[in-house]
Amino acid sequence: MTAPDTTTASLYQRLRGHLATLKLHDAAEALPSVLDRAQKDGLSMTAALEQLLSIEVDATEARRLAGRLRFACLPTPASLDDFDFDAAPGLDRALIAELGSCRFLETATNVLLIGPPGVGKTHLSVGLARAAAYAGYRTYFTTAADLAARCHRAAIEGRWATTMRFYAGPTLLVIDELGYLPLPGEAASALFQVVAQRYLKTSIVITTNRGVGEWGEVLGDTTVAAAMLDRLLHRSVVLNLDGDSYRLRDHHARAEKLRQATTGTRQPLQ
Repeated sequence: MTAPDTTTASLYQRLRGHLATLKLHDAAEALPSVLDRAQKDGLSMTAALEQLLSIEVDATEARRLAGRLRFACLPTPASLDDFDFDAAPGLDRALIAELGSCRFLETATNVLLIGPPGVGKTHLSVGLARAAAYAGYRTYFTTAADLAARCHRAAIEGRWATTMRFYAGPTLLVIDELGYLPLPGEAASALFQVVAQRYLKTSIVITTNRGVGEWGEVLGDTTVAAAMLDRLLHRSVVLNLDGDSYRLRDHHARAEKLRQATTGTRQPLQ
């Protein structure tokens, strides 16, 4: 019986130890299979090393993406790929595809999605945020009401500056449902300061059911609304969505399906 090659075994253990010390844990776990494949397929040392490191890189990127998605706090699994463009015939698909490339983030361009409830504004905003996270950008999703409430608590608790830094941080900030719920008096100031801090530096996506001419009424302060819009619209893409509500269309579709099923199974009277 041939004695085991203790030198080879020692080198293998040292290699695994080096990988563990460098916190390349996925590469360390994959080391046996990569070495077996290299021996079986006759791979060069360079090719085997590339395979080993690519496993670690893929795992690292997956962890970073998972972290970005957790931080983003996206409310639904919606993406741009599953948006129903047939239900929004006036929407420019090419423009949405361009926004989905996330190049608008490189120029700190803002996106305003305006339209009645149920036409897909939140779906698009979540899709853009998800695309940004996948592209490696830090993004955060909130509603206008939650942002106002968080800023209100921060002011009371003496954390205003910290909260402002938090909202200034992400490359993309999504503010959903502006105009849906009444906002407290200090909300106008909070929203303005968030917008002002990010002006020409990072991007904001806002969804609203109110036209920009009504923002003074929404915020309760026409002067602040005008100043905020001046900054948002300086470098922006404005999309007006219309059409039937997604939820109403789904309701009508289900009702029609139920009606057809009921009439289709009804037995004729004898």
